[in-house]
Amino acid sequence: MAAAANHNSGATVSQREQNETALSDTIRHIYVHVPFCARICPYCAFYKELLDRSQTPRFCEALLGELRQEALATASPSAGGQDRPEEKAADEGAARPRRVRRHLLPSTIYFGGGTPTALTTAQLEFLLGGFRDALDLSKLIEWTMEANPGSVFQSKAAVLQRLGITRISLGIQSWDDDLLKLLGREHNTKRGEESFQILRDAGFSNINVDLMFGLPGQTIHQWRSTLERTVSLKPEHVSTYCLTYEEDTEFFLRQARGEFRQDPDTDSEFFEMTMSILETAGYEHYEISNYARPGFRSAHNRAYWSGSDYLGIGPSAFSTVGMTRWQNISDFRRYADAVLSGKSTVSSVEQLTSDMKRAERVALGLRTADGAPAQLLESFPDETREFIGLRLLRRSGGNFLLTRAGKALADSVAEAFV
Repeated sequence: MAAAANHNSGATVSQREQNETALSDTIRHIYVHVPFCARICPYCAFYKELLDRSQTPRFCEALLGELRQEALATASPSAGGQDRPEEKAADEGAARPRRVRRHLLPSTIYFGGGTPTALTTAQLEFLLGGFRDALDLSKLIEWTMEANPGSVFQSKAAVLQRLGITRISLGIQSWDDDLLKLLGREHNTKRGEESFQILRDAGFSNINVDLMFGLPGQTIHQWRSTLERTVSLKPEHVSTYCLTYEEDTEFFLRQARGEFRQDPDTDSEFFEMTMSILETAGYEHYEISNYARPGFRSAHNRAYWSGSDYLGIGPSAFSTVGMTRWQNISDFRRYADAVLSGKSTVSSVEQLTSDMKRAERVALGLRTADGAPAQLLESFPDETREFIGLRLLRRSGGNFLLTRAGKALADSVAEAFV
């Protein structure tokens, strides 16, 4: 996860919930951002850089350096609970968040990007070994690594398996070679299937396949074929994302010039087909964009969606602890300079309000199969009645959940409550 959620105002969470969040002394979720890519995809708005082999060794040193700094700052819950004085952040005008003594005891770790597997096998071995040395992994239940098919090889897969990676998220995106070329991907469908088999042969029993729909020129037939081919491989998890035209991307510029256009009706048809095919194949639709076989829901992402604290390591990574959110420098060279010279990596800090926390909990919760707690929607009786009347929302126990029709309009429904 490289970006933070949107923040809007609404009704407040309880003071008790706020205090419990603030007093939590254990961080159980860690995100690590590796920005390097063999190619820059024209649709991607995450912080990324073209792979530069001359820079990656220093970057890996910096990642472990930041991890060790955070582990030292959080290692001892009994160290008196003293805050450090605010330090100068790497960017002028941004103060480093105060560090209350907290304990790093991860239950999930997620390496995202960029393309973490763009690093060499030796560098991944160095990084993963460093994480194992720096952290207490006795409570770890899930360790995910994002991978692109073009950088999956037998030796690399074997190292990832040996050093504790339990889950791979494989960026297939499409099983159509023409669409892969449009997306600027470095692999073709043959290489995609080979990479999946390499991971299976290496012993990975928890693989996610990332797919995209709503692509320029994509047909319903192409999308059906991609879904059916994915199901035939029997991955444990499938993520399906509708293309969005993000600023600062080539696709955004092409849309602005009229070369591409988004068709909400067609996107809705893609979405309905996705639900139908994947649910029929035995996948649980547990979040708008995510489907899993029973027992294989992403523990790391569910922590985000439920509002748990998390620590971000690496350039551009966000962290949220209690009522404070901060982001690291979005430049891997400046980030490495800061870490290796003992300076702060933080570029911005935001103090969250109870309204912001409530809005995030509602917006993210409604996207999941668990829904949003009913008490968080008490200030919106007219809206809840209207959506129930429209059969977009239903109540189940103490939560409000989207109906099947409501899932196709998830963002619009959520906006009414935030």
